[in-house]
Amino acid sequence: MDDTLANEPVLKPEDRDYVGALAAGLEVLQSFDAEHPRMTLSEVAAKTQMDRAKARRFLLTLHALGFIKRHDRLFELTPKVLQLGYAYQASDHYRAVIQQYLEGITAELGESSSLAVLDGDDVVYVVRSAARHRLMVINLSIGTRLPAAYTSMGRVLLGQLAEPQLQAFLDRVQLTAFTTNAITTRSALETEIRQAKAQGYAVVDQELDLGLRSLAVPVFAGHGELLGAINISTNAARVSMDTLHHQYLPHLQSVAEQVRLNTQ
Repeated sequence: MDDTLANEPVLKPEDRDYVGALAAGLEVLQSFDAEHPRMTLSEVAAKTQMDRAKARRFLLTLHALGFIKRHDRLFELTPKVLQLGYAYQASDHYRAVIQQYLEGITAELGESSSLAVLDGDDVVYVVRSAARHRLMVINLSIGTRLPAAYTSMGRVLLGQLAEPQLQAFLDRVQLTAFTTNAITTRSALETEIRQAKAQGYAVVDQELDLGLRSLAVPVFAGHGELLGAINISTNAARVSMDTLHHQYLPHLQSVAEQVRLNTQ
């Protein structure tokens, strides 16, 4: 039997090979986040929409495996969970190269810069160089997830999707007016995504957080693989749109090209 899964279709929950117990266990792990670092059994059950008995079995199993610890009635993740993320980070040597370039952006422009990938309807930060000034209420770090629809990196990456995938995203995405600048219609979002693809970059001006202005471009490896999107995020009161387009954009495009040339 051929052991490659490259051409296998993505499983659905009703498929025979879909392991529901594994999916549920991972859902329990993912239920812990910055707003819910410690939870009771009842809270985990409610957050995952499981019955208490099922949630209890998963929590106790994860506890036995060392991924969760208990404090009386409270459960929380252990550092062992980081092993899962480390394996992902360690498997991609491109990120060490990109980290250097992002740090160069921060050193030269004094702005934060990140690399993110698309995961479902969110972008996930996988490499980051933070400037000293804080731009958002959210503390951005490796693993932070933000809605792709309202980030410059998200719109760039959505523009790289095949047409059926893009349409599926547009059909299901929930648009929220985080600020008065935020777009709230499917047609407006589609226009922004298609424009990002056509011009090779995206700018999002205070749609996710007032005062936050960001610019992103896609970044590819030398053999053509999409590695993600890199951005520069800045304060709208400090950096004008003109500066963003005429100074920051050429710099970011140059960095993307250097990454391409150095990841053959």
